[in-house]
Amino acid sequence: MGARDFRVGGRIFATLASQSQGYGNLMLTVEQQAAFVEELPEVFVPIAGGWGRMGMTHIRLAAANEDMLAGALRVAWKLRVEKNAQPGRKKRAQAEGIRAAKKTRGKR
Repeated sequence: MGARDFRVGGRIFATLASQSQGYGNLMLTVEQQAAFVEELPEVFVPIAGGWGRMGMTHIRLAAANEDMLAGALRVAWKLRVEKNAQPGRKKRAQAEGIRAAKKTRGKR
């Protein structure tokens, strides 16, 4: 796709995949999404369909000020850090890293 994404520990917590439509995308919990949408419905919108029902949230870039954007990114980043720390995540990330290294060696 080529869209800019933001990662921690190799895992995405936000993207600019919808930037051409004026949105950034945040990976939040359903509860976090509900709180953001309730407080600032002119800025935060659930992504349509199944992604939105899982907490994925648009942020209207033109309507958000720097503090809103920084705060929302911080919440999404913290959630990703917490999920990465859950048992089993490290092994999966290591396995993905090993697979990527093997692919790179095979291309020489």
